[in-house]
Amino acid sequence: MATPADKLEQGAAVLYDVSDHVATITFNRPDQQNTISGPMLASLTEYLLAADADQDVRAIVIIGSGRFFCAGLDLRGSDITSGLSKQNSSANNLDLRNTPPTVLHNLDTPTICALNGSAAGYGMDLALGCDIRLMADSAKLAAAFTARGVVPESGGTWILPRLLGWSKAAEIIFTGRTLLADECESLGLVSHVVPADEIAQTARDLALEISANAPMAVQASKRMMRMGMNETFNDHIHHVFLQLLPLFRSEDFKEGMTAFMEKRKAEFKGR
Repeated sequence: MATPADKLEQGAAVLYDVSDHVATITFNRPDQQNTISGPMLASLTEYLLAADADQDVRAIVIIGSGRFFCAGLDLRGSDITSGLSKQNSSANNLDLRNTPPTVLHNLDTPTICALNGSAAGYGMDLALGCDIRLMADSAKLAAAFTARGVVPESGGTWILPRLLGWSKAAEIIFTGRTLLADECESLGLVSHVVPADEIAQTARDLALEISANAPMAVQASKRMMRMGMNETFNDHIHHVFLQLLPLFRSEDFKEGMTAFMEKRKAEFKGR
C-alpha cells in the first residue's frame, strides 16, 4: 500500500491509505477547494468499496487537504456524469447504485468525516452521509443548493430531516443557509468541534478507538442501526437477535468474554 506521501507525489486527486486498521480517504485538490470531478466520484466509490471489503479495515476516515473539505461538485468539467453513471447519462438511464452516496449509506464499516474545512453542496451531503462528523472550528457547512437552482442531490433531503427534525431541516434547506461550526455542534450535526490543526489527529484517534473493538460486532451494530430507522420495534428486536447468533459463535466473542474475566485488553481478530 502506497503511503500518502507517495500518492501526493503522484498528484492523485483522491488519496487512499490504510494503516493500523484505519483507511483514510483524502480529497487532494486544494487549489480547487477539493471540488469533486467525475473521475474523483469514481475513485471515491472504488476506495469506499475497497475499504469495506478489506478485513484489515475497521474504520474509514474521509478528510480534505488544504483549507477546504469539499466545495461541491466541479461543474466546470464535462466529465461529471462519468462518476454518476456508467450507462447513458440521460435522466432516464442514470444508474445510481454505485455512486458514492448510495455506497456510503450501505457500508458496514464505520465512517468518520473529518471536516478540516468548509463543505458546501455535495461536500455537505457527503459529510452528512458519514456515521460520525468532527469539525474544525474554522469550518462551515453551506447548504447552498436552492441558491444554485438545485436540490440536495446526494442524500441531504433524506438525512437532514432525520438528524434535525422537519422544521429545522426545512429552514436550512429552503434558505440555503451557511452554518458555522458552533451552530453545527449545537444542532447535533457534528459530534465535536476541535481546533483546525487537531482535526486529523482527533479523527484518527476516534477511528483507532473504534478499531480496538470487535469489528464484526461494530459492523453488526451499524447494520442494526441502519435497519432500525425503517422498522417497528418488534421487527427490529427480532433482527437484532438474528445478528447475535453468529456473534455468539465467533472467536471474537470468546476473546471478549475471556479478556473481561482476566481483566485485560481484548485482542480481536475479526473472526
